[in-house]
Formats: sequence, structure tokens, C-alpha cells
Amino acid sequence: MKKILLDTSAYSQLMRGNKNVADYANEADIVYLSVFVIAELLTGFKGGSLEKRNLEILNNFKDKPAVQIIEATEETAEIFAEIKYKLKSAGTPIPINDLWIASNCFETGSVLITADKHFSLIQGLRISNILN
Repeated sequence: MKKILLDTSAYSQLMRGNKNVADYANEADIVYLSVFVIAELLTGFKGGSLEKRNLEILNNFKDKPAVQIIEATEETAEIFAEIKYKLKSAGTPIPINDLWIASNCFETGSVLITADKHFSLIQGLRISNILN
């Protein structure tokens, strides 16, 4: 079973018609969308002139059969703590929301689809960078 998790950059690229992201999404059995990605998207929508339209597009995407919303659990928090501790000890912190998103990936066993290079600092995280 092929499981992916779209981060905010990947979702944005998908909505802009990026063929690489579309191919990943179309081939996946499950496309996870983290509540932390949704929060970042909603924040971005608030600052734009197309908030209502973007919200409708997001809601339509979430209604697709393969799309599942992943929330934070106690297991997510344990994974988060481990990742954050390792990155802090190495002197390589990354944004907090991205720690949560990576934690969701580990928890679900999915591949992270992203354009953000700092995710590569997380040991063991399966990543497909859409810019490559």
C-alpha cells in the first residue's frame, strides 16, 4: 500500500498543477493531510484575496476518497519529542509545524512529499522532494 503525506508546499504545488505532485497523489492508495498542514493553509488563505475560493478547493480535496486527515495523538507527541530532541542536540532545529508533520509521517508510515529541504535533517524520514 502506497501512503504519502503532502506538506504545505506540496499541496500548494498540486493546486498549481505540478505534474510531479499530481503523479504521486494519483499513484497513492492513501493521501494524508496533516492538521498542521491544514492550519498552515488556512493561515495563508486568511492573508489572501481568494480565501473563500481556496477554502472550497481545500474542502473538495479533503472529500476525495483517498484523502485522510491525520491528527495529533499521544504517539505523535512521543515521536515529536524524539525528533525535536535529536535535532536540538545536533544544533539543527527546524520549524515546529514541520516537526509535527514529520511526526505524522512516522506515525502513518507514509512518504513525505515536500519542496522543503530541511526535512532531510530528520534521520529515517522517508522523503520525496518535488523539486528534484
